[in-house]
Amino acid sequence: MSLEIPREEFSGEDYVRFGERLEESLEAMATVLARPGFGAGPTTLGAELEVAVIDEVGRPLPVNRAVLAGALDRRISLEIDRFNLEINTRPVPFAGCAFGALASELSDALTAIDLAAGAHGGRSVAIGILPTLVASDLQPGMLTESHRYRALSAAIRRLRHEAFRIRIDGDEPLDVACDDVTFEGANTSLQIHPRVTPDAFAATYNAAQIATAPALAAAGNSPLFLGHRLWEETRVALFRQAVDERIAAAEEDWRPARVSFGHGWVREGALELFTESVALHPPLLPVLGNEEPLACVRRDAVPALDELRLHHSAIWRWNRAVYDPSAGGHLRIELRALPAGPSVVDIAANAAFLVGLTLALAPEARRLVSTMTFGQARRNFYEAARRGLDAELLWPSLRAPSPRPATAAALVGTLLPPARDALCRAGVDAAEAEALLNVIAARVARRQTGAAWQRRSLAVLERRLQRESALPELVARHQHLAVAGRPVHEWPIDD
Repeated sequence: MSLEIPREEFSGEDYVRFGERLEESLEAMATVLARPGFGAGPTTLGAELEVAVIDEVGRPLPVNRAVLAGALDRRISLEIDRFNLEINTRPVPFAGCAFGALASELSDALTAIDLAAGAHGGRSVAIGILPTLVASDLQPGMLTESHRYRALSAAIRRLRHEAFRIRIDGDEPLDVACDDVTFEGANTSLQIHPRVTPDAFAATYNAAQIATAPALAAAGNSPLFLGHRLWEETRVALFRQAVDERIAAAEEDWRPARVSFGHGWVREGALELFTESVALHPPLLPVLGNEEPLACVRRDAVPALDELRLHHSAIWRWNRAVYDPSAGGHLRIELRALPAGPSVVDIAANAAFLVGLTLALAPEARRLVSTMTFGQARRNFYEAARRGLDAELLWPSLRAPSPRPATAAALVGTLLPPARDALCRAGVDAAEAEALLNVIAARVARRQTGAAWQRRSLAVLERRLQRESALPELVARHQHLAVAGRPVHEWPIDD
């Protein structure tokens, strides 16, 4: 969400012209994607990691602009709330120790943030949702000073005509009203960007949709929000509602949500998803660029498609197509479902499992989408977010009836070997693939995800502390153990 825009007020004519430009961009994209050799090149992997800046007692510290200025690191950018920052790694070759290289970049950038935040009494923490947040931390004044965020907030509020309502079930259900998209800033995520050729896009994207549920079940790190114990990955429920333009996200509202798992299997390629974004969602940020996309295509150049990319960036599918005009142009799949943290080792392991499983399933994608409905894949995603390793997931079977139910914990165990093999076939160092997927195996064996560690630690702390005091202690322990570099399955639960 960090792409900046030059202004935040728009006329009716801006929206009309922007809509026309979107249609021109789709036509231009269709031509570019059909060019022989478009998107060819070495496979790369990139990542984005969102983090919270906290003070000495684990509370959100709204100094992201000051930290950004002090860090002087191009990999770091602002996020939606004033205590949020995002790290954007440079793409690395998807071969050798690719995940180790990403982990090293993330560690370096986290160190830069901590050094800059230290001047303001702060530090960073990579955790799906900061447990110490209270509702007053998420009021409109917390919005980062930015044309993009102010315009985005105003546009969504204009379409809603009323306050946002956040309703999340769980052990301690939450029902709270909010006035702005600032509640979305409670979420901090990990996004992985594998590069994909146009010909391989449909199969790889569908494989990612199927792979996301078991990977998410094994990666939960967001069980607490506003002092309530909710989903294993509460971010999934919160994000959907915090930027929803529909009134109260009513189930009977026929309009599609801007945050979704998607609306069906991809049959042809990436163009389907961009076309869907234009057809289903009104523009929020109608900023026109100077490029004429069709004229650019007629010159055999690669169009930037700024308007289409901006519009598509304000529709948050949990797996999203990315068109990038740089270096001759290419496609990526943005895998958006994983939470931030707990440790850099866990982040690398989560990424390796999701990417490896996606690669393992891609050659079978045509069969898989015939033995599992899209609705069943979507159900799996939300079940994994709610219940983590205890979720019952439906998995395609070679024999009818298909799919068949399995617990997420048992399913993950059967999926690790094919994920490991697929990573090795793609050129990832075998020792790295083995070590990272062993982290997932040990996590499942001990049944200790980040979310499980938070729940258990909170229960122990509450034997002697009120929750208001226990939550800062929980954050302090999480941050200390994460910095120590141990994976979460090894973290102790002490009184």
